[in-house]
Amino acid sequence: MERTYRVVRRSVDARQRKLHVMLSLLCDEHGKLVPRDAAIPLYEPPRFLDVHSHKKGEVMIVGMGPAGLFAALRLLEDGYKPILIERGKAISDRKQDIARLNRNEGIDTESNYCFGEGGAGTFSDGKLFSRSKKRGSMQRVMEWFHYFGADDTVLYETHAHIGSDRLPAIIRSMRERIIACGGEVHFSTLLDSSLWNELNKKQIPTILAIGHSAHDTYRLLAREGVQLEAKGCAMGVRVEHPQQLIDRLMYHLQSASQAEVEHIVELLGHASYSLVTQVRNTPSSADTRGVYSFCMCPGGHIVPAGTELNGCVVNGMSNSQRNSPYANSGMVVSLLPSDYAPYAKEGALSGLCLQEELEHLAASHGRLPNIAPAQRLTDFVEGKSSADLPSCSYLPGIVSSRLDEWLPAVIGNSLREGFRIFGRKYAGYLTREAVVVGVESRSSSPVRINRDAATMQSLSHPWLYPAGEGAGYAGGITSSALDGIRAAEAIIASNQ
Repeated sequence: MERTYRVVRRSVDARQRKLHVMLSLLCDEHGKLVPRDAAIPLYEPPRFLDVHSHKKGEVMIVGMGPAGLFAALRLLEDGYKPILIERGKAISDRKQDIARLNRNEGIDTESNYCFGEGGAGTFSDGKLFSRSKKRGSMQRVMEWFHYFGADDTVLYETHAHIGSDRLPAIIRSMRERIIACGGEVHFSTLLDSSLWNELNKKQIPTILAIGHSAHDTYRLLAREGVQLEAKGCAMGVRVEHPQQLIDRLMYHLQSASQAEVEHIVELLGHASYSLVTQVRNTPSSADTRGVYSFCMCPGGHIVPAGTELNGCVVNGMSNSQRNSPYANSGMVVSLLPSDYAPYAKEGALSGLCLQEELEHLAASHGRLPNIAPAQRLTDFVEGKSSADLPSCSYLPGIVSSRLDEWLPAVIGNSLREGFRIFGRKYAGYLTREAVVVGVESRSSSPVRINRDAATMQSLSHPWLYPAGEGAGYAGGITSSALDGIRAAEAIIASNQ
């Protein structure tokens, strides 16, 4: 019987024609490899305290995405009682609303791919990696995901992935543990003016982990004088290819037989990609913009990720097996606060206004409630109408539209040049069989809730601790979770 050993790090390097799988294996004190089934613990399990009666204090947490959930768990470790409120629904009820959304039966504006238990990442892939190198070790985040039900691969895969079919059960387990320890969870509870006034009056330490799509909450905060600022973000489209094409391109298998491709995929899984380039907004302009792939989903689906009745937003997801015949990725352009100039009168919310207008524009070129505008990739680059469209994973449906004409110039021009560059780098990427679907506008928040770097307290309201993606300090599940932990530790430190 072949013996396997404890893996502590695994990554695939497909940059060269010869593929490399790099493994780090655990050795004991004598330099011998440790078997996979050894009794050595994978890590020290967390210890969450009972706070039903013996507690150091109460902390409000607004939002049950990764920032809010991990903040609550960290508080329990130190004996604080977390009280979580979530505008959306619990996992089981949220699933039903998302199913109706995918059948193009309309949107529940409080329960969808963005709002509800677990946050936006719960039903949009569960990828556990981040571009950020500034937020310290992610190891504790990975260990907690594993502790609550993720498989061993999250502990060692460079690009760990749980999948939208498995992540909901893990989120549910976190919630159940929080309640079992004495924490409180309240669904369908919006941070409105009445609740804000109550919190402001009592000065209860409150972690604000609202997520990047809570537009109404941003407006509430602005009215209440919370210090905010406009920040750069990224917007663009989703691009989808046949997964088999991406496998051949990224694994350098253009001339391989189908059997060879299937063998490599069986060993390594479906190929993904990470593309980034800098382009000039116009040939004579000194204004350069980053164009890059975002939330790439091998073997995945494009999903409707809006939160409003009159907007069209798309995102991507994949299940744990990543077995869809499609590969999709956000392809976005870096935007600066100066791009929000037409909405300058809105101040810190100017980027939010641009985001909303783009989503309304996409809806007007699609069909309500959720049929999205789309264009063949080659037609988008060449500036032509698509007489027909390739098959697409987007369940509500797509309709042909000239995205190249109605996208704002800074986005459309940059994307076209970016696609040309990627097509030259990977011959075959720029293909008629690929489709762009609009719009990918929620990759990050265009608003930051200002906080003190050391204490993590709001600069205007010291009892408020902005955290996570919606506060403008994270991007994705892992960095949001870690930021939530840091917010909890800031509150703990303030009471010592």
